[in-house]
Amino acid sequence: MEVDVLGDAIEIDESYVVETPAEIERQVREYERGDRRTFDLDVSFPDGLTGDVMRAMAAIPYGETRTYGEIAAELGSAPIAVGGACGRNPIPVVVPCHRVVGSDGGLRGYSAADGVATKRRLLELEGAIGERPGAGRADGSQTP
Repeated sequence: MEVDVLGDAIEIDESYVVETPAEIERQVREYERGDRRTFDLDVSFPDGLTGDVMRAMAAIPYGETRTYGEIAAELGSAPIAVGGACGRNPIPVVVPCHRVVGSDGGLRGYSAADGVATKRRLLELEGAIGERPGAGRADGSQTP
């Protein structure tokens, strides 16, 4: 299914979610409006590293980021392998691969919609990057 988020069409493979496409769409709309910070959806994770990385991404709180290296260390893997698994995430936004950044805070890549531009807009929506006073940045610093 395709959902529009912040003007970008993002493909979500609803076969990984128990709830109906209408429920997924409803919760994504709430997220986009800022009314939802977590998704109440029953998600199934694939086997192997991709599923492990998806579980780690699902645990990243709204408005925060983790680096590819941090997730790799947690899973006993390599940052490049984590990046590949992020790119295979079949349910972006619901499992927030946009919250994974480079060790220097750089956005690196994003496989959904308009790539890094979409990732930036999602992180700005969550206050993880941007110039809003007191907002955390992807690099861990705070704006004045």
